[in-house]
Amino acid sequence: MLIIPAIDLKGGRCVRLRQGRMDDETVYSDDPVATARRWVEEGARRLHIVDLDGAMKGQPVNADVIGRMVAACPDLPIQVGGGVRDDDDVQAYLDAGVSYVIVGSKAVTAPHMIADLCVEYPGRIIVALDARDGRVAVDGWSKLSQHDVIDLAQRLQDDGVEAFLYTDIGRDGMMSGVNVEATVRLARAISVPVIASGGVRDMDDIRALGEVAEEGVLGVVTGRALYEGTLDLGEAQRAADAAAS
Repeated sequence: MLIIPAIDLKGGRCVRLRQGRMDDETVYSDDPVATARRWVEEGARRLHIVDLDGAMKGQPVNADVIGRMVAACPDLPIQVGGGVRDDDDVQAYLDAGVSYVIVGSKAVTAPHMIADLCVEYPGRIIVALDARDGRVAVDGWSKLSQHDVIDLAQRLQDDGVEAFLYTDIGRDGMMSGVNVEATVRLARAISVPVIASGGVRDMDDIRALGEVAEEGVLGVVTGRALYEGTLDLGEAQRAADAAAS
């Protein structure tokens, strides 16, 4: 199971939001490139980068700084999301060296696009399932759709999606504990790996996820816990490795 540091970009800075609210941010760094290097030095095996401005605007906004971050970490797999709306956005990120592109809202508003992208870019597309009370949110988490998380995942999995990124919006940025129950329920319902996200606080969360990793939990994205020091990246990854052995 991978422990994946999150770098969320807003106005070119590294921030964390609470429950996805753009007006409730904490700035952790004015230098996202240095932040990416920090996580590499601490042993990250993958990075998670989100263009928050892009998610709200509906098109990539921080692509230039993301390109510099990718260039600074040439040997590290990086997954990027936020504002990805069409084939050109995906192609641009892959051309910049990104390993995986995360598509969120379009999985709800244009599900046929997911199938097309998976055919064109096999093994490179991750679908974000951002949910509150089991319903999938869209447009930077500003709107709730009528789609049930598991139903949508089951419909999309045969398109060739590399993984699903499942985020419990109510817990994201709150360090209130990851929603292990909902994560494993999703993982058991589909054949595609799940990456957990939202609410990671400390080693208890890592151990709890490690116990169910064999159910299909590929990794966990964590941000605030790493930035505020309640979770150590190296210790967390060693514990995840031990749980898999």
